Amino acid sequence: MLKVGLVGVGGISGAHIPAWLGLEDTELVALCDIRPEQMEKYPDIRHYTDFDEMLEKEDLDILDICLPTYLHADFSVKAMEKGINVICEKPISLKREDVKRIYDTAEKNNVKFMVAQVLRFWREYEYLKSIYESGKYGKLLSGTMTRLGSYPSWSWDGWMMDEKRSGLVPYDLHIHDLDFMVYAFGVPKNSNSFRAKRPDQDFINVVYEFDDFFIGSEASWYASPYPFSAKFRFQFEKAVIANEEGGLKIYERDGKVIGLNEAATGDTGEINLPKSDAYANEIIYFVDCVKNNRPVEKVKPYQLEAVIDILNSL
Repeated sequence: MLKVGLVGVGGISGAHIPAWLGLEDTELVALCDIRPEQMEKYPDIRHYTDFDEMLEKEDLDILDICLPTYLHADFSVKAMEKGINVICEKPISLKREDVKRIYDTAEKNNVKFMVAQVLRFWREYEYLKSIYESGKYGKLLSGTMTRLGSYPSWSWDGWMMDEKRSGLVPYDLHIHDLDFMVYAFGVPKNSNSFRAKRPDQDFINVVYEFDDFFIGSEASWYASPYPFSAKFRFQFEKAVIANEEGGLKIYERDGKVIGLNEAATGDTGEINLPKSDAYANEIIYFVDCVKNNRPVEKVKPYQLEAVIDILNSL
């Protein structure tokens, strides 16, 4: 049984904690947050308000870091220096040099590290990648990815609206789609970006160029209460694959429409993808790597460096 600690009981921990509690081969033994009230709804798990105290008192196999962005690198290094495997929420850092520092620390201490880039474990995005790699619908011609929402005025200490601590929209939202592009299609050869940045809102639109296709991507923190949405639409030679309000659908050139997990009737079909929780999937993957001493191949350091380089150039 692997013993797990989690630091940072804020918004994203609400996706991580249930995933840990649902696993049979791990035990979430400790939570840490400087706000005691954040941990009150988990009375059966030990609580700490001091990270060093948790590391000292708990014999942890894995640490899950759900802290604000600017704390990721230092907390990861501190835990790994104590021989603890680390899974850390995205992004790894705002600084490129932290990638090498973190991975060097993991290697030196013979532990594993992974950034939780969740789209790599999201079934609709994984299916898109498989279609691209198989060539089932011919060459990819174009793509569109959107990740839109409103200004996160709710964040603790206003850290998300502080560019030095969060990186704003590029590192909070746009990084998801860019990371997936690098993972699925490789590093783009060029980009052309536009940005509407104000103290109370941030919007970015980027067109990425690859060898034979391009992908347009937009992300926002609008000042108005615009509802969050994440979509994609990709044009292949023989089909359009779209993940929009109605779920994932494939619009084939011959007129056939295939829907994700829809019953096959007439000219429609079914994509047999099991329902899954991407946050649980990434945790399950990392646990398997730790338990069976497998390399963490799903997320590679050169990809993380490439994403930081691109984001810092926008």
